[in-house]
Amino acid sequence: MKLEEDVNIFFLFRGEEMLEQLKKEVCEIAKKAQKDGLCKHKSGNFSALDTTTQYVVITPTGVDRELLKPEDMVVLDLNAKVVESLSGLRPTSEALMHLMIYQTRKDAKAIVHTHSIYGTTFALLNKPIPAIVYEVTNFGLSKARIPVAPYGRPGTMDLANSVVDACLEAECFLLEKHGTVAFDSKNIYEAYLKASYIEELAQLYFNALIVQGGKEPSVFSQEELQQWEYPKEIILSKGK
Repeated sequence: MKLEEDVNIFFLFRGEEMLEQLKKEVCEIAKKAQKDGLCKHKSGNFSALDTTTQYVVITPTGVDRELLKPEDMVVLDLNAKVVESLSGLRPTSEALMHLMIYQTRKDAKAIVHTHSIYGTTFALLNKPIPAIVYEVTNFGLSKARIPVAPYGRPGTMDLANSVVDACLEAECFLLEKHGTVAFDSKNIYEAYLKASYIEELAQLYFNALIVQGGKEPSVFSQEELQQWEYPKEIILSKGK
């Protein structure tokens, strides 16, 4: 019995420690998104999952990014129950979408939702972004494109349900008439990197269409993307 109690105390402490770290990371990325221009004012939302507690740390609704602090982050369980809100703030109204992605993609550990200009432009057009550069091998694509999740009204279960197919297809996708989403199996920094790449890819695609008068650029096939591997010619030292 004593051993079981010690184990429970350890995991409780481990969970609290991780949640505090995730609050700092989510807050940092939320601020960076505004600084980098991926989100403006109060748009967009960000979250990370603690695998020990299965709690989600998420940004609150209605708070300017410049004023955001780690203690303003809200902690939810996967059933959308608020388990901690130190500042008395409510979670983002799009929390249901985040929770649906975590429930659908068990490998997801962090999610970044932005309203970046070029990415959102293609979301408004309901137009998937094809694999026009090889770097999309890092996007977790399965059909050589960034897909578009069908429209769902923000803050509703319709939005949450709309992302299921898209997040099963890729780790980056667009929300019709809304914005962009990226998630990662490691951390929120990697998810943010993907969100940044979505915007870069969208701008490249836009430029290619403009230069060619609307003609579609050539694209990579999924088969070609799956051929990538680290070059065997590079000799690594042991343990690398």
